[in-house]
Amino acid sequence: MADQRLIIEMGMGNDLHGMDYTKAAARAIEDALRHSSLPIFGVTGMGHDQMRVQVTIGVQAPDRVDLKALEAKLPRGRASVRAVHGGLNVPSGGETIVVAQASVEAFLPPQTGWRLKEQK
Repeated sequence: MADQRLIIEMGMGNDLHGMDYTKAAARAIEDALRHSSLPIFGVTGMGHDQMRVQVTIGVQAPDRVDLKALEAKLPRGRASVRAVHGGLNVPSGGETIVVAQASVEAFLPPQTGWRLKEQK
C-alpha cells in the first residue's frame, strides 16, 4: 500500500540581491517548516526515518536550484526535492528579486494498531 500524506505546508522565501534561486528556495522551505510540528512521532514511538518528505519548489528558473543542497538541509525523514516553474522574478532598481514558493509534504506508511481519540 502507498504511503499516506500526513501533512502539507506551504512557504515563501526570497533573495533580494544576487538572484540566488537556491537561497530563495531554502528560505521558502524554512518558512514552511516553521508552521509545522509532528507530535505523532513521540506519541507512537515511530522513528523519523519512516517519514518520506517531498518538497516542490516553484521558481522562475528551476534549473538554477541546487536540489542536493536543499535535500541536505531538511532536518527529518527521507527527503527529495524537485523544482518546477513558478514563483516570481520582480524587477527592482536594476536588480531582480527572486521569490520562491515551497510545498513540503510528509508521508508515512499506512498505520495500524492505534486510533486517534474521538473529539467530544
